[in-house]
Amino acid sequence: MKFAMYVVVLICVVAVGVLGFVRLAPSDPERWHVSIAETQNQNMVGGAIRVADVERAALARVDAAARDLPRTHVIAGSVDEGHITYITRSKWIGFPDYTTVEYGNGLLKMYARLRFGRSDFGVNRERLERLLVAAQKG
Repeated sequence: MKFAMYVVVLICVVAVGVLGFVRLAPSDPERWHVSIAETQNQNMVGGAIRVADVERAALARVDAAARDLPRTHVIAGSVDEGHITYITRSKWIGFPDYTTVEYGNGLLKMYARLRFGRSDFGVNRERLERLLVAAQKG
């Protein structure tokens, strides 16, 4: 009985440690604030890419919409630079997802992806679809 209690305590300590790491791990802008090479829409396990032929003003609309998303803030870039990366954390555990948005050559490119795990349950794709609607409202 005592051994089982130690195992349960050890599992709880490890779980709290993992959750603490997920919540507190630093976000290195050099790793996440990268250019988007793809030029076609893609849905991937754990992420998505959207590309739209829009005017430059769409980037400012997307930036405003992204900043309005819950638990989202900028980690690098700006509208003036034409390249912005955001971090959005899940509500309960705080899993970080990264969304990079850039504008160039008449194309708005958006890339949303997870940091931990294998599946995002479509959350990143849905976020990009919402941002795409904001881009096209102009």
